Amino acid sequence: MIRGLAEYEKALDKVETTAEQLSEALFGPAPSVFCHIAADGEQVAGFALWFVSYSTWLGKHGIYLEDLFVHPAHRKQGYGRQLLAELARICVERGYGRFEWSVLDWNTPAVEFYTSLGAAPQDEWVIHRVTGEALARLAASGETR
Repeated sequence: MIRGLAEYEKALDKVETTAEQLSEALFGPAPSVFCHIAADGEQVAGFALWFVSYSTWLGKHGIYLEDLFVHPAHRKQGYGRQLLAELARICVERGYGRFEWSVLDWNTPAVEFYTSLGAAPQDEWVIHRVTGEALARLAASGETR
């Protein structure tokens, strides 16, 4: 399913995740990510992978949805809405202050779907990311000399 999502997002060559890494993150001694599965009988229709975040402004935890994917054959059948509604329910039940995620700007169907649910884009925020060699250089730059 991760590969299906990456293919949809035109980034299949970026997937490095192994089954072992995912298993450790989800089921290891200290799970750090969580996953909900939508099923159509015995067939997996989609998934939502998320983790707990924290807002210093609200003083509360929240949920950050890392990935939401519904197989093309199962789209427009309510699975995406069900997954998002379940995560929203968890937020409300636990007293979390927000539920947020990112969406690719070219993904018009997803943007329209999220807007229809009441999600509001946060246009004033720009995502920054450090990976690979840049991450290693940044880590090394803080070493005591």
